[in-house]
Amino acid sequence: MSVISLQDARLALESNVGRVEILHGITLDVTRGETIGLVGPSGSGKSSLLMLMGGLERPTGGTVRVLDNDLSSMTEDALARLRRDHMGVVFQSFHLIPTMTALENVATPLELSGESDAMKRARSELEAVGLGSRVGHYPSQLSGGEQQRVALARAAATRPEILLADEPTGNLDEANGKAIMDLLFDLRDRHGATLVLVTHANELAARCDRVIRLRDGRIDNMSQAAQ
Repeated sequence: MSVISLQDARLALESNVGRVEILHGITLDVTRGETIGLVGPSGSGKSSLLMLMGGLERPTGGTVRVLDNDLSSMTEDALARLRRDHMGVVFQSFHLIPTMTALENVATPLELSGESDAMKRARSELEAVGLGSRVGHYPSQLSGGEQQRVALARAAATRPEILLADEPTGNLDEANGKAIMDLLFDLRDRHGATLVLVTHANELAARCDRVIRLRDGRIDNMSQAAQ
């Protein structure tokens, strides 16, 4: 069963120099529990494709369906609820709330979902990523690797059906990047999530079930990753 389905999806954005075509007719199905690596040169459309899947950008042509919802027909509030209840999103730049502790950052999406045990679950997720002793620290008191661990814990806290990760190791050194990579796949396994990730790291792409290479806003190649 496809949890993400794009049919001839297109994306164009307005800029100072006029309309820029970003994605050209992407057709792709992602099945439940599958791990997809999106690779390709800078500017090929990888992050834009991920944004379409998460409803963070709307297609300017074609359709994008996630968990049988047509994202084009949904309001911004409905899209936000879909992400809150069914998706976890991890960005390269962490996007933590600086005035909240690690525990509060992870608990926030749970509280917004009405979970009565938000703090307990948030603490458990932080312990799972090795930050049990850092729950009271603010982002400015954490290293880059620790901040990305908090971001991973926050993404996993709602036990999402879909995990979307945009260059999750891009701002980290090799050692921290490998640790985050291991944690990301552990989260996928623990929660049985479908994982789609954008990466430049060949080692990370090789751990995916399928690798999709983009070039100039089009799918250039699709292959099963070597396991």
